[in-house]
Amino acid sequence: MPLLEVHNLASGYGEVQILWGATLSLEPGKLTCLVGGNGVGKTTLLRTVMGLLKPWQGSVKFDGQDISRSPAYAKADMGLVLVPEGRQLFTDMTVTENLEMGATNRHSRARVKENLERVFTMFPRLKERATQKSGTMSGGEQQMLAVARGIMADPKLLIIDEMSLGLSPLLSLQLFQNLKQLKGTGLTVLLVEQNVQMALAVSDYGYVMAQGKVQMHGPARELMQNQHIREAYLGL
Repeated sequence: MPLLEVHNLASGYGEVQILWGATLSLEPGKLTCLVGGNGVGKTTLLRTVMGLLKPWQGSVKFDGQDISRSPAYAKADMGLVLVPEGRQLFTDMTVTENLEMGATNRHSRARVKENLERVFTMFPRLKERATQKSGTMSGGEQQMLAVARGIMADPKLLIIDEMSLGLSPLLSLQLFQNLKQLKGTGLTVLLVEQNVQMALAVSDYGYVMAQGKVQMHGPARELMQNQHIREAYLGL
């Protein structure tokens, strides 16, 4: 059974429709990417899935349950966790305090110490900066912290929106290496990215979005070899 099923989803802002029947399915334990240019509806899709926007039509199922109309807090409590674009950290709080703020649902509160050790092992830089205020860290370190805070919620599905946005190629590469490490733990991850090449390189499966719809999908390796994708997104 797919962990997340999005079927024929439509939504938008006010009277402006952004999604026009988006459909995708996530297999448990896999890293799936959703790629496409800026403004094609990726973030709108995430907001609708998470309950921050109401769907105009279509359905969202998570772990076999229809959650199309469930509020965002209920979805988070079920293990559906979003690392939002722009990090949205508590800049006056330390690294450890930010991480502890991620453990808000009933499952994660009982595993704070265990998950702290887990993220400090995965991101040694954060352990070095444990007592440092997050607002004084570099952009790459802040993005590490945002992803680690998502892990602290003990998710069944971790969704990461625009992980590499605004980062240097070197920092982006480091974060994608961290993501490969996370993939090895068996956690189901949906990565939403404009960096098509890097996203497909680390993913098991990919969806390509354009004009508010999923235009193409398949195993990531096959998409990397698709001529249209190579020309439109990879510059090859």
